This record gives sequence, C-alpha cells and structure tokens, in this order.
Amino acid sequence: MHTRRVGILLFPDVELLDYCGPFEVFSVTRLRPDRRREEPSPFEVLLVAEKSGTITTIGGMRVLPDCTCAACPPLDILLVPGGWGTREQMRNAFLIDWIRNRARQAETLASVCTGALLLGSAGLLDGLQATTHWQALDLMQQTFPRVELDRTRHFIQHGRVFTSAGISAGIDMALKLVEHHFGEGVARSTAKYMEYPYPDDDKRRIEI
Repeated sequence: MHTRRVGILLFPDVELLDYCGPFEVFSVTRLRPDRRREEPSPFEVLLVAEKSGTITTIGGMRVLPDCTCAACPPLDILLVPGGWGTREQMRNAFLIDWIRNRARQAETLASVCTGALLLGSAGLLDGLQATTHWQALDLMQQTFPRVELDRTRHFIQHGRVFTSAGISAGIDMALKLVEHHFGEGVARSTAKYMEYPYPDDDKRRIEI
C-alpha cells in the first residue's frame, strides 16, 4: 500500500472544523473496510505549523502540531484550512513562501474555506477555478482578480488543485480527495462509516 502523506497547515485562529473535518476523513479511510481495526489508513496525516508549541484555534481549542514547517517531511498532499487567522497570515511572507514551495513539490494541493486566501496570496490559484466561504467571496474576487471565482459550487477540482466553500464543505472536499487518490468505492465507504452523506454533486449547499 502506498501511503499518501497529508500536511494540514495550522496557524492561530484557524477554523476548527476546517482542519478537523478533513483530518477525520483521512484518518478513518480504509482500503478494506472489513479490516478497519487491523489495517491503517492509506493517509498519514501531519499537523504542521510555522513554530513549535500550542496553536489556539477559533473557539479556543488548543492543539499541538506534529512538526514545524522547517522540519516537515515531503508531502503528497498539502491542505490549507481557513479561519479569521488567514487575514494576518496573508501578510506572513515566511508562511506564504513555504506554501508556495511545498505546493510545487506536492502531488495535490487543497484549501478549505478562506484557506483559499493563502493559496491566492502565494499565486497558486491564478487562472484556476476556485471557491471559498460565501462571506469571503467578494474579498477573494477583489484581492485576486486572476482567479476564476465560482460562487455556485460547494467544492471545485481544477487539475491537481481542490478548493471548497466554508467550514463543513471541507469534509465533502476531503471525501473527493479520497476518491481522487483511491477511488469512489473507498470514498463512499468512508462516508458511510462517518454516517455522512456522500457528495454526489458539487452544488453550493446554501443560498447566497
């Protein structure tokens, strides 16, 4: 089994479900669901932060990342969540450069919610179709006019780049990442185990 290493970037005031939702999807994925207790997930998930020490999320949860950006091993998938903290991190030259460099090396790049603002700041969405949280759509359009912003879709795949709408949409996108790497059957069994409806379409779930 070829394990995909996923790096989920954390920063102060990251949105909790933006990273916990995909983390749950990746951690419970199994290629053989009947051997759930005997075999591990085909994803190895690492929580990565610029500095060592505790990160405080929106809502006050404190989490300890697995490694720093400097010590992070090679990644197959880089996932950037959102949250109010993205506004400050857009001006963090070190983090934006790290995202840009790691994105070049990774097989797959993804953002949840306003994590798209960080991908946009790194120039990684120019010329691509993308989306973000409904409250940040105007900001995204004004700040990154070269991005083909789609206001109608819940998640979008454009080549190797995946973006999603806000917060809970990251779960749907993560299931599509499972499908992308291991097939629809594995993705559907993962959703079933989570008792979560499989995203059969990409229409945005709320009216805006």
